[in-house]
Amino acid sequence: MTEKIAVLGAGSWGTALANVLAENGNDVRLWSHKPAQVAEINEKHTNEHYLPAAKLNENLVAYADMGEAIKDVEMVLSVVPTKGVREVGKQLGALLKANNQKVILGHATKGIEPGTYKRVSEMLAEEVAPANRSALAVLSGPSHAEDVIKHDLTTVTIASDDIKAAERFQAAFSTENFRVYTNDDVIGTEMGGALKNIIAIGAGALVALGYGDNAKAALLTRGLAEISRLGLAFGANPLTFIGLSGVGDLIVTGTSANSRNWRAGYQLGQGKSLKQVEEDMGMVIEGVSTTKAAKELAEQRHVEMPITDAIYQVLYEDKDINQAIKDLMKRPAANETN
Repeated sequence: MTEKIAVLGAGSWGTALANVLAENGNDVRLWSHKPAQVAEINEKHTNEHYLPAAKLNENLVAYADMGEAIKDVEMVLSVVPTKGVREVGKQLGALLKANNQKVILGHATKGIEPGTYKRVSEMLAEEVAPANRSALAVLSGPSHAEDVIKHDLTTVTIASDDIKAAERFQAAFSTENFRVYTNDDVIGTEMGGALKNIIAIGAGALVALGYGDNAKAALLTRGLAEISRLGLAFGANPLTFIGLSGVGDLIVTGTSANSRNWRAGYQLGQGKSLKQVEEDMGMVIEGVSTTKAAKELAEQRHVEMPITDAIYQVLYEDKDINQAIKDLMKRPAANETN
């Protein structure tokens, strides 16, 4: 079944996902607020700034006008950074209301809103009225845009309270290179996708500091314990965290230089300040703001997250990164399963 789908956000991930959908025979409209980027995608079938050397499917059409992009579509996938979700959601909600249009609304953003601590689906639910969305879904899992665009074998999950909506997205995305599973745990899927970015910052720093495989394994394993504890405090299914949007996403993000969060941590480990890192990256580092949100959420729910606390101290309190590691290793002895 061919779907009419609008993808909002033409960064690396939004473009890669839109390209998968277009290659799978769907009618895909990719929205960007940058006219020059829209022209490049439509005329050259490239998006050089975000996906250098990648050739996009010629059936993928970009739009600078969101109203035109969503016209007559039945599905919308938002792939904008967390800080832009409210603004884009508000614009989308107004357009859908004006059109008397109802869509299945999904997103593929991995973050938590600073201040409110809301997950992305909660933000979208507040900005797009129930009358204009039949369901909410989230796509997450171990997937770098740089690998997806090259047709590397990739598996992700689509989570929704409405299994039929999840299955619509599943069918639209599923190809011989891009395998999609469904899940009904929206909370766990979103929490896993957001919180692993914190651990990825720490993983990059360890590599820059010269630590080996033992240290990386320790960080990822104990990091997953923290992610699970906080997710469970909000009602997530514990099995989600040993799946694609949990341990799967943590592995790929915490071990690869394709991850901007890993690269940010690597630069911190080289001695750069957070300001320098953010200037060098030129793209949103979701893990930075998520670290602050997770620390504050953990304090509210009385959840112990020592690694997150340590990374927060490095990012926001200028704590020496080597001292932060020493302090973590010197914590009182504990039982692993507590």
